[in-house]
Amino acid sequence: MTQVSTSANAPEPQEILQRIFGYQQFRGRQREIIDTVIAGEHALVLMPTGGGKSLCYQIPALVRPGTAVIVSPLIALMRDQVEALVHNGVAAAVLNSSLDTATRRQTERNLADGKLDLIYIAPERLLREPTLRLLEQCPLALFALDEAHCVSQWGHDFRPEYLKLGILGERFPDVPRLALTATADERTRAEIRRCLLPAEAETFVASFDRPNIRYRVSLKNKPRDQLLAFIQSEHRGHSGIVYCFSRKRTEQTAAWLASNGIKALPYHAGLDSSLRQEHQDRFIREDGLVICATIAFGMGIDKPDVRFVAHLDLPKSMESYYQETGRAGRDGLPADAWMVYSLADIVQIRQLLDQSSASETQQRLERERLEALLAYCEHAGCRRPALLNYFDEDHPGDCGHCDNCQQPPETWDATEAAQKVLSCVYRTGQRFGAAYVVDILLGKSDDRTERFGHDKLSTFGIGTDLDKKTWHSVIRQLLALGYLIPDPEGHGGLALGRLPRPAARRADAHPASRPHPGPRQESAGQPGRRGYRISRMASLASMATGNRRRRKCAALRDLPRRDPGRHRRKPPGIPRPTGRNQRRWKTQTRTLRRPGPQRPRLTAIGSRATRS
Repeated sequence: MTQVSTSANAPEPQEILQRIFGYQQFRGRQREIIDTVIAGEHALVLMPTGGGKSLCYQIPALVRPGTAVIVSPLIALMRDQVEALVHNGVAAAVLNSSLDTATRRQTERNLADGKLDLIYIAPERLLREPTLRLLEQCPLALFALDEAHCVSQWGHDFRPEYLKLGILGERFPDVPRLALTATADERTRAEIRRCLLPAEAETFVASFDRPNIRYRVSLKNKPRDQLLAFIQSEHRGHSGIVYCFSRKRTEQTAAWLASNGIKALPYHAGLDSSLRQEHQDRFIREDGLVICATIAFGMGIDKPDVRFVAHLDLPKSMESYYQETGRAGRDGLPADAWMVYSLADIVQIRQLLDQSSASETQQRLERERLEALLAYCEHAGCRRPALLNYFDEDHPGDCGHCDNCQQPPETWDATEAAQKVLSCVYRTGQRFGAAYVVDILLGKSDDRTERFGHDKLSTFGIGTDLDKKTWHSVIRQLLALGYLIPDPEGHGGLALGRLPRPAARRADAHPASRPHPGPRQESAGQPGRRGYRISRMASLASMATGNRRRRKCAALRDLPRRDPGRHRRKPPGIPRPTGRNQRRWKTQTRTLRRPGPQRPRLTAIGSRATRS
């Protein structure tokens, strides 16, 4: 490989910024990053979508001698950036599978002759031995590894080829490497540094805050009508992206919008490649076009005037949500991130995670990411601290530019309501869905409840102080916190999740964000009153670990257990055993009531967590 160094008469970055790219000033830490790369140092750059990441390698490529190699998994990004650079007089080319044989060979000759300032290449082609040998014969300015979060095996955009890019450090040790991404939590950042960069690489983290984006989250209530009203009232004639969970839903939504006077097209991997490319090109060129797409759309799309990004279904993680909403307002003008979701979305994603063939560790990490997103959706305060804290960035709140700041929701202490739900799920056998559980709490009797004997339960009719919508809100938040989990077999039932007791002591527990419509009943934690009994019941239910689906127990009818002879504690409302089980029951209930720090009684799940 030919050694290169910065020429003494190389153009200044400021001059290149103004003359070629048409900007007067650098933004944020751009100049600092550019100077680091020009000096031949390695760097990790985390910068939000629209923050100007591309300039961090394009300007050094024009200052340092040789050709800059830009590694990207996104054919659309390669094509768009190369077209823009060529239009501005920069010698740039792309090398990927979309080229015909003649064009590919000409590009390789131009690269070998040193006629290119930048070459964009896919990781699969870069890792081929002929490509590596070709690069070893060329003077190289730098390697820019775009979308570096694809290296994370636990991430939402994992690409196995990125794990092999560490070979660049072995074969090109003197060429500076720059890893860039718009979204990465601390775990992903560590993986990028470990796999793609040397230990001495400097890390630059720009603010993830997008102050021009207004974040709005609400519940589904005829979601297509909600979307249509949102577009017609606030974004008629504007370009936007609507993300849907499935391919079928993208086509249905696009047809629905088109039938109501909104110019819309579908985009998903199932479309013919030529039609998919046509829709993408139209979206980039035309004004006022709405694309209804799956998550496959948008990466690398350079369209600065997207005025809104809407989610008709819940994304799978906070990273996905942030990356997708970041495609709005890249020109710095006001834009909207609008999302509606429902309990069914939560259940659907959790079932997909439970049915996944991934390792237990990966499933656990994906559940944590989903729970972070659900906590964001149910958050009652300013959206920005909840969003930015996930990326280890602080925000004081009160941004004045999100739904909760502009229309603050009423909150109430949902401790007792949460305990009632947990108790009802437990007593009904952990196999019924949210609608059935709510009917039991509201005391609605029918043939089904009478057949199972659930109209005789102590939880039957104890929730009449709240309405149906409020109970569903409580269940959503219990699902978000992991205290309830959906049936992994996909039958729609709810079961007890992780132990509530540790979560009850969390300092960041949130109150419910739905208004409380009536006076509260007995307070939890007082002996002899219903609230105390439900609190005890929730605590007993939380002790049930292991096989939650086991329905029978030798001494107790509805208390799940892990092993025979364990957890045989009598919950309230079950008749006292007689005969040969009576002495055993007395011994175990005596043990249960014995005071001691090893079994703190759960007295709250929600905004007030205490031990006694």
